[in-house]
Amino acid sequence: MLCVLALSIGACKAEKSDKPMPVVTVADDEHVVLIETSMGNIKVKLYNETPKHRDNFIKLVKEHTYDGIIFHRVIDKFMIQAGDPTAKNVPMDEPVGQGDVPYTLPAEIVYPKYYHKYGALAAAREGDEENPNRESSGAQFYLVVGQKWNKPSLERKEMELNDAKLRANFDKLVQQHQKEVDTYRTQKATDKLLALQESLEKEAKEMLQKDPAMKLTDQMMQDYIQWGGTPHLDNAYTVFGEVVEGMDVVEAISKVRTNRAARPVEDVVINKVSVLK
Repeated sequence: MLCVLALSIGACKAEKSDKPMPVVTVADDEHVVLIETSMGNIKVKLYNETPKHRDNFIKLVKEHTYDGIIFHRVIDKFMIQAGDPTAKNVPMDEPVGQGDVPYTLPAEIVYPKYYHKYGALAAAREGDEENPNRESSGAQFYLVVGQKWNKPSLERKEMELNDAKLRANFDKLVQQHQKEVDTYRTQKATDKLLALQESLEKEAKEMLQKDPAMKLTDQMMQDYIQWGGTPHLDNAYTVFGEVVEGMDVVEAISKVRTNRAARPVEDVVINKVSVLK
């Protein structure tokens, strides 16, 4: 994409792509939001199954919270992120992306129905360590680009994520039974330790079956293979919508040159956001 005039007229417009785009239908009762950027327009629909995120997004749009902010974090073959209300006219040498509204939203993770496929709209959040309930940022969001996968790599990722969650479940249970563990070790009661370990391993596996880290459905497999996405984020962040039109714009934004903080070296501005329906 040629951007030779970008320094004088701002970020260049996204060129029309010949790449086929997924067809996304919009139900009569679903809301659609238009995001007008300095590189082109993006339309997203909001899921009714995530009502808190849907209503909050619409509220912020109507309050013009997003008008004039930039995409402050852009990573090729991953995602583009915006939503910091303070990210307006920020000098390039100053930090950006730490601003937010003064509240978080409870997680609304509707998995495996909604996942991080190509074009997904999801809420940013703090990490699990400081945010164990996975509450969403009140304002910051990201649009998924990701990369295409093949079936073996998806199956490996599913196994890796579930193995990691199984270990985490087991470690959590061990912590809950730490007094017993310490007592048995002091008593050198090996049989009791092994019996407890076997019991906790069984419980950890049952927990995983009820709430897997990743559970690939046929539709997920098809989407990740044909279009791409970021499956390692599934079941961990709230996906509350998806792109209806303008993935060529999202793709173009994801490929702009960035600095070490993943901020575009030429600001990509969200000029205006409005609710279409």
